[in-house]
Amino acid sequence: MITQTAPAPSALVPPTPAATRRRRRPDLFRTLSRVLIMLIVIVQVYPLAWLFLTSLRTEQDFATGDPFALPSSLTWENYAKAFETGDLGRNILNSFVVTMGANILIVLLGMMAAYAIQVLGFRLSRLVRGLFLIGIIVPVQIALVPLFIDYSAVNLLDTYQSMIIPLAGFSLPMSVYLFCSFYEYIPKETYEAASLDGAGPYRIFGLITLPLSLNTVVTVVLVNSIFIWNDFIFANTFVLSEELKTIPLGLQNYIGAMGKVDWTATFAAVCVTITPLLLVFLVLNKAMIQGLESGATKG
Repeated sequence: MITQTAPAPSALVPPTPAATRRRRRPDLFRTLSRVLIMLIVIVQVYPLAWLFLTSLRTEQDFATGDPFALPSSLTWENYAKAFETGDLGRNILNSFVVTMGANILIVLLGMMAAYAIQVLGFRLSRLVRGLFLIGIIVPVQIALVPLFIDYSAVNLLDTYQSMIIPLAGFSLPMSVYLFCSFYEYIPKETYEAASLDGAGPYRIFGLITLPLSLNTVVTVVLVNSIFIWNDFIFANTFVLSEELKTIPLGLQNYIGAMGKVDWTATFAAVCVTITPLLLVFLVLNKAMIQGLESGATKG
């Protein structure tokens, strides 16, 4: 009787050199990716950590010691001094009003323009979309003098509108592009079914397009809020009174006589002013990522 020997288990067979190389490659790439991500996180987080720690240092400790060293003692007096030196509360309120007003215009006008270009469509829709894209590369500096002359003629200088209108106008091209990119991947059958049910363009926009665009709206608002909240050039050109100064202009109040700057109080004021944006990003970061992905991939 002939007996057949069972084949050796595959686990006992040593891996081939090619399989070993294939296994090491993903491990190497994964390690390099993690190292790269850690470096990016350190580069992004370190300035914020340094800013916060410096805002807790005493003025003498910062002036006489190493600016990048850890504080020898911590104090919260810089935050009280920040509100006493400048009108920080009013500056934050003005920046909030300008940011909200500009974002409302950007979202409404951007959504309607993208809806007309991408969904409704017309003969020169591609040309109009191209003109909006050209607006992305237009520098804001070329509009300062003409806007100043026009605002002087219609008495709009030193008003919220003088800052909101140009900020919304220069942010509109990118917003239209983001909304168009998202509307491109909404199935046309959805609009056709709504039309067959008797819905008109306005009803389709309000009941279908608007609810589907919430993540894109969050993305547009967050992306533009950074530019609007930190705007200096329009506010410095069109604001003439202390009552309407925004945060970037208000930080100039911490410059004393002969150009002396109270850096610790200034850093405390900066910490206070960037906190609202950081909190909003932490709360809405998932919606922002989904909004960017919905405009970049089909599905």
